[in-house]
Amino acid sequence: MGKILILNGSPRAPRSNSKAYAQWFTQVCPTETETYAITRDNHLELCRAMENCDHLLLVFPLYADGIPVTLLNFLKTLEENPPQHKPTVSVLINCGFLEPEQSEVAISMVELFCEQNSYPFGSVLSIGSGEAILNTPFRGLVGRKLKQLAASMTRRQGRRLKVTMPLPKKLFLRASTTYWENYGKRNGITRAQMETMDIEI
Repeated sequence: MGKILILNGSPRAPRSNSKAYAQWFTQVCPTETETYAITRDNHLELCRAMENCDHLLLVFPLYADGIPVTLLNFLKTLEENPPQHKPTVSVLINCGFLEPEQSEVAISMVELFCEQNSYPFGSVLSIGSGEAILNTPFRGLVGRKLKQLAASMTRRQGRRLKVTMPLPKKLFLRASTTYWENYGKRNGITRAQMETMDIEI
């Protein structure tokens, strides 16, 4: 199998969880990888880079039940500037929900793009509790799934994998609420302010 091109589609790519997952994937993947963050200005460069890979791994967070606009805009450019050799597209998606199934709509969006533009679709790893799990003893569960993702891509098996923290939902909600309340306090924002639908511009 040839090189894997990894594209980080997070809007905050340089300091994102997606970056951490992409780096971890490269450490456990036996195949040569090359990683880029998608920016506003490098779409055509990334389209050209796809000519030299057999597999494309899109790494991104769930945004409002869909793919982030950073990735969406790149896919629009890719649709108009396809490589001659179309790689197999796989997905590594993380979401803040406990249930990795929350990412199914976003995955379907990538699958639809592949179907409409004749790209083979490969494997998927959906990570629930995406931000929190990196800093817990459950981190090892993610490592095992990343190894399985790398193996499935190398062997072209087309597997659907998922992982999350094995916690009761009530406990996860309580812990996440405490986290966000403390985060708000550090930034001078109360829980009441966070619960409003007002957006400050």
